[in-house]
Amino acid sequence: MITTLPFADAEGPLRHVFLRDFVLLASVGIYPHEHVNPQRVRINVCLAVEDETARAGHTVGPDELPRVVDYEKLANKVREVVTTGHTKLLETLAERIAAVSLSDRRVRLAQVRVEKLDLFSDIQSLGVEIERRQAGRGTQ
Repeated sequence: MITTLPFADAEGPLRHVFLRDFVLLASVGIYPHEHVNPQRVRINVCLAVEDETARAGHTVGPDELPRVVDYEKLANKVREVVTTGHTKLLETLAERIAAVSLSDRRVRLAQVRVEKLDLFSDIQSLGVEIERRQAGRGTQ
């Protein structure tokens, strides 16, 4: 599991948004059989999202969807990336997921883990984890 990032705290104007243990079928891999047979992958996405309410000095903002990252839209974007076409490398898949996550201007940082689940009987999963930032922005 992705480690808890240090950006969701009371001192900073950021919130921690995540999708955990998202399991999908993906056409991913370099071997010929991996082009034919989709395999299970587990996706974890953690985002550092600017909390505009906290930045304005308020503790609670309006109860309105436009002020937050829409989890359903994010999940649908991840589904689309994972299920569209064949990808040779898990690293490429992770980069594509990070890119769609960062397409929301409020997302400052995306941490993405992609794991293959069914390759070896003696290994629960194997994969890659990346962290990408919004161009020109830090976490605070």
